[in-house]
Amino acid sequence: MAGSGQNQFVQFQQTGGVEVLRLQNEAMPSPAADEVLLEHKAIGLNYIEIYYRTGVYPVNLPSRLGTEAAGIVRSVGSSVQTLRVGDRVAYAQGPMGAYSRFRTISERFLVKIPDAVSFAEAAGMMLKGLTVQYLFRQTYELQKGQTVLFHAAAGGVGLLACQWARHLGVNLIGTVSSEAKAEIVKAHGAFAVINTKKENFVAKLLELNHGKKVPVVYDSVGKDTFEGSLDCLQERGLMVSFGNSSGPVTGVDLGVLSRKGSLYVTRPTLGHYANTPERLKAGSAELFDLVERKIIRIEIGRTFPLNEVSAAHEWLQSRQSTGSTVLTLD
Repeated sequence: MAGSGQNQFVQFQQTGGVEVLRLQNEAMPSPAADEVLLEHKAIGLNYIEIYYRTGVYPVNLPSRLGTEAAGIVRSVGSSVQTLRVGDRVAYAQGPMGAYSRFRTISERFLVKIPDAVSFAEAAGMMLKGLTVQYLFRQTYELQKGQTVLFHAAAGGVGLLACQWARHLGVNLIGTVSSEAKAEIVKAHGAFAVINTKKENFVAKLLELNHGKKVPVVYDSVGKDTFEGSLDCLQERGLMVSFGNSSGPVTGVDLGVLSRKGSLYVTRPTLGHYANTPERLKAGSAELFDLVERKIIRIEIGRTFPLNEVSAAHEWLQSRQSTGSTVLTLD
């Protein structure tokens, strides 16, 4: 019966390497009035979880991990209105704790997933797909015929961005760190690819774009690419800094923005773009529609069982990964 028995979850009591991750047991949790008890079938991994584990982003210890997963509703709280036992759902926000077999989570963070979308696909696309949705449709609403620069194009967000840009008629120039990744990015619809291990991305962008700069740059790399990204922007262009896999951007001189063309900079996050159930459902509906129509396909790079979470983190941190990395449960 749901609500009885034991639950497994991942916890760390100190920050550090993958060895701090521990699989723990607890009594099965019970949902509060506005919550459901969710049995996870797949869990999405994201680079931000490495920041939490290593202490780049502070957390209260001991801490759990993960904010993205998909599964089946096993019981509902007394005030839950939109979900029933047996519903297939997914989420990409809420308190950390997705690295678990079961968890309780508020109804407001959940969306139903279409039958045509697998649990692994849903877990691999919710955060990444909703990120592309707000980047392309809200932070800067892309228009057909525009050319943009997108860093780390072979990652989970990047591969979805390549496909979505192609659908919108946008020329996405993506940066990668290897020829193998370049081929993957091209296959997913990028207009052109820059290998940053061999080429200066600022000079190559200008070459590819006939000497013209671009209206918007999407940068999840951070410290290593920030200054160069500004040099790729046309006057009054927008720098969208939405991650920092190479380290945080610090010590920014705002005068640089003026000298480089009255540039704009934003540091968006999904929580401010999907901050109501209505906005979450609207963004998810657009994402699911593209997946169901096979305009976007979800690339699951590798899967790991929950008890191999340390190996999964090592793989994610190695920068060898492409697409989404997912933890699976029986």
